[in-house]
Amino acid sequence: MNGLILDGSKNVFKVECEDGQLRSCSIKGKILRAGKGYYNPLAPGDIVFLDEDSIEGEKGMIAGLSERKNEFVRWNVKKRQPQVLAANLDCLLIVTTPDEPAFKPQFIDRALAQAECQNITPVVVCNKYDLPAAQDSAFQDRLADWERIGYKVIRSSARTGEGIEELALFMENKLCAFVGKSGVGKSSIINVLDNSVVLKTGSLSKKYGKGTHTTTKGTLIHLQLNESLVGGRKDAVADIIDTPGVKTFLLNGISAENLALYYREFFPFLGKCSFGMSCSHLHEKGCAVCRAVEEGAISAARYESWKHTFEELESGTWGD
Repeated sequence: MNGLILDGSKNVFKVECEDGQLRSCSIKGKILRAGKGYYNPLAPGDIVFLDEDSIEGEKGMIAGLSERKNEFVRWNVKKRQPQVLAANLDCLLIVTTPDEPAFKPQFIDRALAQAECQNITPVVVCNKYDLPAAQDSAFQDRLADWERIGYKVIRSSARTGEGIEELALFMENKLCAFVGKSGVGKSSIINVLDNSVVLKTGSLSKKYGKGTHTTTKGTLIHLQLNESLVGGRKDAVADIIDTPGVKTFLLNGISAENLALYYREFFPFLGKCSFGMSCSHLHEKGCAVCRAVEEGAISAARYESWKHTFEELESGTWGD
């Protein structure tokens, strides 16, 4: 039968099967050919083929993986392998904050580039928008930059409820995944979207002002959206994959020389430099990208973010 991966770790996966039963399943032979080369062979959102255990009906063996529509991947430094965070997504929700923890726009830009590379629609969700830091002009400029180049930005607050209705209506009937640093409030947002879901929420480290991990593994959750958010309807649903907070999001499958392909506002200028597609867009005379920055067609902040990531990809040394 077919089944949907909800979560899993150490070769044991919770699978929602087509007969309506949840089964605890391991991989047949402990090796899944389709997952070879990844740190984790399966991720929430995967559709698998499995055999029911003939003795223990609540268990099963995963025999194969259905072809993925897409996959959202990051490079896992510790394991030195790509790690699939979620599969078969309709949308990626990249969660950030103006403060608590500190705003890190380069993290967002990397996640946007990875989503572009994998043909996943990304949305920037700015949580904790009620904080005073949300009114900072530099912060507002970055949100406006993302909107100007065509990304949807949702300004929200799990505490006050601002923007949560907009988020709920956007998520309805979709499979989305949350990605963001620890402490940005992913679990808090889920708790507000569906009152019947109670996820543990964390606090910031007093010493470092950074979030502490509350979600330890990616989990697919079926949401019954709060009636008050969807015009009183009782049948509104959405699926969300809550991924663990990450300190540093590292790109996978994107080289330094190809990074510009995944910054969508760069695309109209690529190939129009004096050195064509061999231009690094760093210092060459006649660079169309640099000229676009000077003329304001590409924001200086996004260009600097691209430049830092370009240099990190070349050196293999990453910031956060």
